[in-house]
Amino acid sequence: MIDSAQNHATEEAHTGPIKNPKQLLTAVFFSFIVPILVIVGLVFFVVSGLKPSGTIQGDGMGLYGVSPEARERDTGLRLAKVGSIEIRDANRPLAAGEAVFKAQCVACHGTPGIPGAPHLNDAAAWGPRLGQGYQTLLEHALKGKGAMPPQGGGDFEDLEIGRAVVYLANSGGAKFAEPQRPAAAPAEGAAGQAAPAAAGAAPQAAAPAPEPAKPAQ
Repeated sequence: MIDSAQNHATEEAHTGPIKNPKQLLTAVFFSFIVPILVIVGLVFFVVSGLKPSGTIQGDGMGLYGVSPEARERDTGLRLAKVGSIEIRDANRPLAAGEAVFKAQCVACHGTPGIPGAPHLNDAAAWGPRLGQGYQTLLEHALKGKGAMPPQGGGDFEDLEIGRAVVYLANSGGAKFAEPQRPAAAPAEGAAGQAAPAAAGAAPQAAAPAPEPAKPAQ
């Protein structure tokens, strides 16, 4: 009896967890089929992100069921230039400080504006700042300071931003002069002026050679 129980325990120890065909099929499913399904799902997810965007419209659809218009739009976006060149007329009249203020500064420095920014006609807020001088205020406006982003490089020239700075500061009690474009350099003398005389006098003509002596009579 004891030997029979020991033999039964030994057999169970060597049979393993799979004891019937159903358990075998379950083990095969979770060992092979599930990983394959996970891999297929990942591949589908990655490939679907590479398809051009668009809406299926029925007829006339191209690759992946995307309309030609959507495909052209996506192609244009991929080929769009990273930067652009803007050409300005250097001789156009400068915008007035008030105009620049209303176009670019009024949202923060107007009324009500944003807290912490010196507002138009607020002498108490501008007072401590005016002692820094115009150049410092202009640099803060162009390059940014604190929560204020840089204002240079936009629709207005740096000189026009400076005019807005003067307009704002003067409303708070400053007496800054409105900046102007530098005057054009004076034209050089007219071309074609006579060249200075060469140093020294021109060499004299060579003396004539002496006549040959006449033969004796």
